[in-house]
Amino acid sequence: MKLIKFKEKAIHFFFFLTAISAIVILLGIFLMLLFNGIRMFKDVSAFDFFFSTVWNPTAYGEPSYGILSMVMSTVMVIIGSMIIAVPLGIGTAAYITEVAGPRTQEILKPIIEILAAIPSVVIGFLGIIFVGPLIAKVFNLTSGLNAINGSILLAVMSLPTIISISEDAIRAVPKDYKEASYALGANRWTTLIRVTIPA
Repeated sequence: MKLIKFKEKAIHFFFFLTAISAIVILLGIFLMLLFNGIRMFKDVSAFDFFFSTVWNPTAYGEPSYGILSMVMSTVMVIIGSMIIAVPLGIGTAAYITEVAGPRTQEILKPIIEILAAIPSVVIGFLGIIFVGPLIAKVFNLTSGLNAINGSILLAVMSLPTIISISEDAIRAVPKDYKEASYALGANRWTTLIRVTIPA
């Protein structure tokens, strides 16, 4: 009995030590980045850092550290990916939940799970090899590696998550809402668009 209690305490102590070690390591990394980052502002103006669009740290003479262009590019890619992924994700979830038969659901769900398992590196590689040249050809650009490409790739990566969350949300809508809509004479599509998705 004492041996069992000792083993339990040893296991608890081991997991506690592991958890504390992980927290200490993460805190150490954060503090190192914070102190090195703050030290940089001795040589670089905070205003120039946040509001300049020139990033050239290896420039001869006076390096430039402006992150505004990178922040704006990130915002553009996020907004573009949301414009693509949110309607597609909600529409796909609504189709799977309300329209598709059991056989179709059995086919689509594994495909979505496989899409979620694809590493972002692979999706990025496919974007460089296939999507980039296609965008350059369609829009007559010198390079297809731009915000449109990034938005498409980020949308593809976020689609499985959006579909899963939307599917759970649609399934959580009470049946009374749908039945009340049908009782008022609404068809399936009207109920889906006006009742189920907004709910």
